[in-house]
This record gives sequence, C-alpha cells and structure tokens, in this order.
Amino acid sequence: MAVVTVDFDGTLYQGNSFKVMFKVAKQEYGIKQWSIVGFGVVKSVILGIFKGKEAFKHQFFRSFVRSMKGKSKEELQEFFTVLAQNDLEKVNEPLVKKVKEHRANGDDVVVLSGALIPFLHAFVREVDLEDVDTIGTQLEYDSNNICTGRMSKIVNGDEKVNQITQWLKRNNKKKDSETLYAYADSDTDMPLLHMVDHPVVVNPDEDMKKAAKDNHWQIFQG
Repeated sequence: MAVVTVDFDGTLYQGNSFKVMFKVAKQEYGIKQWSIVGFGVVKSVILGIFKGKEAFKHQFFRSFVRSMKGKSKEELQEFFTVLAQNDLEKVNEPLVKKVKEHRANGDDVVVLSGALIPFLHAFVREVDLEDVDTIGTQLEYDSNNICTGRMSKIVNGDEKVNQITQWLKRNNKKKDSETLYAYADSDTDMPLLHMVDHPVVVNPDEDMKKAAKDNHWQIFQG
C-alpha cells in the first residue's frame, strides 16, 4: 500500500478554482463584497510588481476570502457546492479513474491543494471521491460558525511538504517506511515532487516537461 497525494488546480481539475470562484461571485456578490475584492485587486497589483506573480495571487486570494466575512458555514458550503458543480467538464476524468484505482488497491489518497477546504470537500463529493482525505487552505470561523474573513496559511510550495509530513504523523505513518506518490502539475509543486518516491507530472507545460525529463519523473497525460 502507498500514500498518494493529488494536487487539485491544473491536476485533478483542469482549470483554475479561483477563476470559477470569481465567476460565481459575479452572480451573487453585492456592492459591499465587490468593493472589498476591488481594493484587494489594487493591493495585489502593487504587491505583484515588487514581489512577483505568486505574491499577486496570494494577496488576491486573501482579499477574496475577506469578502466572505459574515457568511455562515452553511451559506459558504452552499456557495462552494455551486462552485464545484459549475465546471465539472474540466474534471480530469482519467486521473479520477487512476485515483479510484489507488483506492481499490488499498492506498491512502490525499487531495493536497492550496484551494479552500470547503471547495475541495464539495468537489470530491461531486466526483465520487468522498473516501479520500483533503488538505487545503482553511477558512476561519468564530464560535457561531460565522466566517471571520481570515484564512490559514495557503497550502502551496514548501507548505505542501509540511502538511503531508504532519498528516503522516497524525496517521502513525513514517515517511521512510511508506511508499509516497505525488500527482502534480506546476513548478510550485517541486518541493513535494522531490520529496516523494514516485513523482508524477500531470499534463505538463514545456517547463515541467523539461523538469520531468531532467529528474526522470513519470508523466501522466489525461
């Protein structure tokens, strides 16, 4: 048996969860929420100029989460269910099938992503993968299950390695005695791909094709 991590954006889902979130929000958000997002866009652009694309994306992500302040957990669960249902044609069906094969073999599967946890939960339900674990970016709620507009550290880059290491400890599994797989697609996943025994690059762009070739990594086209 093995422990298998699967990235979400660009891997299990051949799209961008943030773009889908933005699309649904256009239909449901009011002026107050859009003003919060708009201010975040300005701040993100400034940050991106000085610190690069990832800093831009993270700041934009945080501003979007701030717009959720005051929403109940139930309201947000409904919002993310709509999100998950909105773009199912971009599901990577061959990889979903592969994940189900891993489960049938008794492997532990963890969807490991920077996407928000309620979105990941909704997504795995929609594609019949409810028996997998999910690790993602957490929304913060108060004692009444009302969103505070804050979130945990984004699960990206080195944080993916930290999170799967903690998962192994919580589940009484030792890295040196487990066979680890990782399915991922981007350069931000490089720390995780270098960590595991069986790195698999999914539908890679030219840069990731080169990285796969240089490191003798498997490529999954689906």
